[in-house]
Formats: sequence, C-alpha cells, structure tokens
Amino acid sequence: MMERPIDLALNLDARKLPSQVFERLTKRSILRRDRAQCEREAWENFGKPNRDPAQLGGTLDAIAVGRQWVPHLKVAQLRTHWDEVVGAGIAAHSYVDDFRDGVLTIHTESGAWATQLTYLIPALTQTIRERLEGLEVKEIKVTGPRTSRFAQRYRHRGYNR
Repeated sequence: MMERPIDLALNLDARKLPSQVFERLTKRSILRRDRAQCEREAWENFGKPNRDPAQLGGTLDAIAVGRQWVPHLKVAQLRTHWDEVVGAGIAAHSYVDDFRDGVLTIHTESGAWATQLTYLIPALTQTIRERLEGLEVKEIKVTGPRTSRFAQRYRHRGYNR
C-alpha cells in the first residue's frame, strides 16, 4: 500500500513548503547571530565609559534628586552619624527626632542636655551645612523630656507658687 505524500495529506502547497521551512530556519539563525553579536559587543565594551558600574551611583543620585528624596536621605544619614556630629557624649543622651519644613528637631533625655545642645546650635548648624550638602536647615529646635499632662495642669493652675 502506498501512502500519500505528506504535503497532500496536510493540504500544503508543495511549491511553498521549502520557503516556509527555510524562512523559519533563517529567522532562528538571524536571532542567534544577533545574540552572539550582542555578547561580543558586551565583552568588547566592558569597562569602557558608560559601561562602568561606578555609573550606577550617578543614576541613583539622579533618581533621588528627581523624586525629591535628598532631604529624607540626608536626615537618615544625620541620624546614622549623629555621634560624629555632636560627639559620643551628647549623642548618648540625644537623637534627631524630626525634620519638617526646614526645622530640625532634636530630642534630649533631660533638660540639662537640652540646654547643652541649645548652646551648640550655631556650631551644629554650620557642621550640618558643611557635611550634609542638600539638607536645607532653617532652624534647629531642641526639646527635652515631655512632661506628663498632670504636671502641665498642675503648673497651669498655679499650684507651683
């Protein structure tokens, strides 16, 4: 028994069959060639300008500036290195509490430390401007421990006389 040719069994045009097969193979070989060329170019350009990994920092800086993250990043940097700005002794008793609208708030654990830091505000402002370029500090507020509501009411009513 003789079988029918495959092109007739699948209803294919025998004249177009070689071009269809070779067209698919040609597309695949072009993709392989392009991929190989990209790999060669990547190896040839490795370490050249605009391909250096050091450029990543510049890209991240551009993103931070564009998204206005710089003040937040600078405040985080200030919190991390607070002991280098005010010294280890003062840093052990104070921390950067908040930064809003150009006002930097520093919280201390006692009134004595608040007084100490208040005297350092001019030098502190200068140090922050030098070390944290891009952080616009208009004012520095130093707060001590927060008093309880009972103590505030007690003082308000005049019992303290």
